[in-house]
Amino acid sequence: MSPRGLLHPDESASFVTTATREPAAGAAAFVEFYWHVRWRAPEPHDTKVLAHPNVHLVFEEPEPLVYGVDRGLFVRRLEGEGHVLGVKFRPGGFRSFAGGPVLDLADRRVPASEFFGPEVTGALRAVLDAADPAAEAEAFLLPRLPARPDPLAEEVAEMVARITDDPSLTRVADAARTLAVSTRTLQRLFAEYVGASPKWVLRRARLHEAAARADEGSTVDWAELAADLGYSDQSHLTRDFTATVGTSPAAYARA
Repeated sequence: MSPRGLLHPDESASFVTTATREPAAGAAAFVEFYWHVRWRAPEPHDTKVLAHPNVHLVFEEPEPLVYGVDRGLFVRRLEGEGHVLGVKFRPGGFRSFAGGPVLDLADRRVPASEFFGPEVTGALRAVLDAADPAAEAEAFLLPRLPARPDPLAEEVAEMVARITDDPSLTRVADAARTLAVSTRTLQRLFAEYVGASPKWVLRRARLHEAAARADEGSTVDWAELAADLGYSDQSHLTRDFTATVGTSPAAYARA
């Protein structure tokens, strides 16, 4: 199954392989999973992803990077042959390393050495050359994790899961009521721990669903889907999708 958020997954299926691995118990409070992407591209190819509300530590050449939440469309050009190993932190899971609000990392790629010291650069080759890159990355990460998880980070991760899994929640005020917090508190927690606003998280979950439906290959009733996703009408869904992806959902489905 293609990762949710990857656009037009069939275009790269013949030359890209993706594997994921669950974290060990000692890392599970911070890490959602490890991902390993390997490619052998016959010609340059741009992969496009509607990112999730997560921070990633990516072991890649020429240096490991930390990727904040990409609030637009993430585009990565694949050329020749290569592979990268990523650590996908849980929403809120990177706050202990950030040194400030995670929102400060939004739409940025920062050298991982700023958060993990020069040792992370030294670990790059060990991770990428390992038979099991995910295990090697976890061996690097485990001794650097805080001794105790931040209980607020745990709470925020649950908040993100609840509002993204409930299609009936389309407004921040409704999400705040469901979570029994004020709108202002929800916004503050997301800026501090997630790196994107509650409105963005709600909107992105709807765009993930719209793209997934378009990629199924079957005919989509866009007016019905817009209603199911909580949009006021089909044109609202079209504007939202087009603003991020660069094409209307109907045109995306035909491409």
